Amino acid sequence: MIFVQVIAVTVASDPTKYSEAFLGKPNEEYCAWILDSEKWGGAIELSILADYYGREIAAYDIQTTRCDLYGQGNNYSERVMLIYDGLHYDALAMSPFEGAPEEFDQTIFAVRKDRTIGPVERLVLNLARDQQRKRRYTDTSNFTLRCGVCQIGVVGQKEAMEHAQATGHVNFQEYR
Repeated sequence: MIFVQVIAVTVASDPTKYSEAFLGKPNEEYCAWILDSEKWGGAIELSILADYYGREIAAYDIQTTRCDLYGQGNNYSERVMLIYDGLHYDALAMSPFEGAPEEFDQTIFAVRKDRTIGPVERLVLNLARDQQRKRRYTDTSNFTLRCGVCQIGVVGQKEAMEHAQATGHVNFQEYR
C-alpha cells in the first residue's frame, strides 16, 4: 500500500481519534484531500507512518535545524530520517563510501538503548546546519509569490491561500 493510502485508511478507521478538531477538516474530507496527488502532509502523516511501519521517523527542518521525532515513546528499534526544506520531505541515506552504488546506502538505523542512533545524528544535524547557512529552504510564511493569472503579489502561504479562495486562482510562482 502506498503512503497516502495507509494514511487515508488509518484516518478513516478511527474518526474519533482523527476528528475534525484534530485534522482541521472533517474526517471524510481529509481522506479525500490526502489522496489528491497535489497535496502532501506533515506531522499527522509522519506520526501515522511511524506507527504503521513500526519505526521512528526523525524529520530535520533546514530552516530551524530542529528535529521532530515521530514514534518516540513506542520503543521502536529502528529509525529513518528525513530532511524538510519548507516544502518537501526527502529521505536521507548514508553511503558507506563515496561513489558506492545506491543499493549500498543505509536508510534504516538501529536505535540504541540511550534512544539515539549514534554519530549519524550529529552528521545529519551538521547537514541541516550547512543547508540552513546556504539558505536551501523555503520560508512559506514570508516568501513572495505572484499570481500567474492576475499578477498580484502576495506574501506567504496564508495570503496565497486567501487570494486563491477569493478568486479561484491557484497558479502562483515564487519571485524575489
